[in-house]
Amino acid sequence: MWRLGFFFHEMAFGLLSVFIPLYVIGFQDVSVLGGPLVALGIMMSVAMFCSIPASFLWGWLCDATRRCKPFILMSFASSAVILFMMTLPFARNIIVFLILYVIMQFLHIAHEAPKNVLIAEHYSRDDWEQSYGYYRISTELGLIIGLVIGFCLSVGFFSFTTNITSTALATYTLYLCSGLSIVACILSTLLVADPLLIFERRLVSIERNADFTYRSVVSASRVLGGSYWDGSPKKDSFKMFALAIVLFSLATSIFFTPLPVFLSQGLGLSNSMAYIGSIFTSIGATIGYFFISGRARSMDTRKQMPRYVLYRSLLVFALIGIVQLTIYPSVLTFLILVFLGFAFAVYYILMISVSMELIPAGKSGLFDGLVGLGTALGSFLGPYLANTYNYLPTYFIAALLFLFAFLSIKFATYTSF
Repeated sequence: MWRLGFFFHEMAFGLLSVFIPLYVIGFQDVSVLGGPLVALGIMMSVAMFCSIPASFLWGWLCDATRRCKPFILMSFASSAVILFMMTLPFARNIIVFLILYVIMQFLHIAHEAPKNVLIAEHYSRDDWEQSYGYYRISTELGLIIGLVIGFCLSVGFFSFTTNITSTALATYTLYLCSGLSIVACILSTLLVADPLLIFERRLVSIERNADFTYRSVVSASRVLGGSYWDGSPKKDSFKMFALAIVLFSLATSIFFTPLPVFLSQGLGLSNSMAYIGSIFTSIGATIGYFFISGRARSMDTRKQMPRYVLYRSLLVFALIGIVQLTIYPSVLTFLILVFLGFAFAVYYILMISVSMELIPAGKSGLFDGLVGLGTALGSFLGPYLANTYNYLPTYFIAALLFLFAFLSIKFATYTSF
């Protein structure tokens, strides 16, 4: 039940994930930042760069105070307040809107590390993948509902939207997202509880070190005893995992940040179809979360994870070929978005579980910081490259970065210590 607040929170931010890019490129004064796509890239990247130190800060405070709930409530409440402020007349200036968005992201990220700690400490290591999967299923369903609401608003499906201006519609959308954040805050106040004891991550770390020591002793005894042994003790390289996290989030951000604009302008579709594209991606992700939740216990995490990163690279290359050859580009693009969402879901659950093993207590914000670094760079590079070189060269770069992330994970998993 504690996930219910996150469900409503994700409804708001699912709607915003498409609404914000379309809203920003419609500002009258975006030229002061270099044009619509460049302004979008600057705003997204500045916000994400600011969220990196925030991830470390909130993660450290969560571990230092051994409290998760206060940071989750602060995240949801601050989002509600700032989204309401965005509806005020002074926020129609692109610089002011950028500042508000950056502040919101700095405070909004406060729930991420505590949420990861909450799951890791409430459940045993064997249940982490399943627990993270169930959490993501609930939030992804909320995201899909938010996107459906955004689509309905964009096409005037609700009767009260048919005869209002686009500015008024944008205001109603921000009001709605602010209200959903308030609901999320109230439900989290009632349902979220801090772990009574925080020891699971430390226990997992002790088990990993003990296992590595045991394997090292066994290998040394075999060699000293004259036995033939063709292996070596292995230990995961967190540096390579960290590089893979950054590269994957960088590629993801380069691909998805300009995606709503690509669908509405690059493929010549209506703005409402940008919501449909995100809905298809979320449907694929939801299927992926169900898949990993049911099979996590029987999967070899370190062998399966690279495959899904490679699948993402191949899917983006396929999308480029489809658009180039104009073979039903709209239909097949939406189909590829489903598979991209599926691959992301499996990768995310496996990677976050491995990261919570490797990241020591006290540094729980490191995972979100690494994701934020890649996302921040990609949030600027995606729109900038699309504006400079067009969309397909931009997506080619994203596909290559997914490929490099695949290679990094392979090295991370099979590095000798």
